[in-house]
Amino acid sequence: MPSRRTAGSARRSAAAPASAELRERILSATRELLRERRFDTLSVADILDAAGVSRASFYFYFPSKQAVLADLVREAVAQGQQAARPWTDREQDPVTALRSGVTDGARLWRDNAGVLMAIVESWGSDEGLRELWLEQMNLFTEAATARIESDPVAGRRLGSTRARAAAASLTWMGERLYYLAAASVPPFDDEEVLIETLTTAWTSILYGDAVPDHRDPRG
Repeated sequence: MPSRRTAGSARRSAAAPASAELRERILSATRELLRERRFDTLSVADILDAAGVSRASFYFYFPSKQAVLADLVREAVAQGQQAARPWTDREQDPVTALRSGVTDGARLWRDNAGVLMAIVESWGSDEGLRELWLEQMNLFTEAATARIESDPVAGRRLGSTRARAAAASLTWMGERLYYLAAASVPPFDDEEVLIETLTTAWTSILYGDAVPDHRDPRG
């Protein structure tokens, strides 16, 4: 017969996966609802019904529907950072890497349109979401600034004082055009136009007519 301690440990081990599953059900249900609904029309009750969880379970994991959105946004941004790695980590020549990153960014926004449109439409009116989105966008800006400053061609073209401004401008322009594409606003509802526009913007501002040397001077 198992000891009381062993039985208690078994119950806790069984509860952990169940807890993780409940939390994931809430996230997945919200993600699916946002494919069809605007975030401002979504209630906690809607999420409870879609996820099949109790109100107590919801509030055990999340203090609000905004907190659910925040977790979904962080997941999407993590994927976005991965998409940018060919350029930020010098894995390819700069122009090829930028086009690859823009293309993957378009796919990311297409796959997470409901979540990303929700944060863009909500951060201006909710202080918590504002702080979250500015923080997430700053991750891209900082990574782009570091890459520009380490690139001999872009560095000479912009100078250190303009690198961050250029990085921030390009990052926020991408956010706006990806949003317009997700909202099916012409001409950016055409993915080829979206990718070409953003790639041209990045390469022309950073490199102009110069052909970047893709070799990493660090060896």
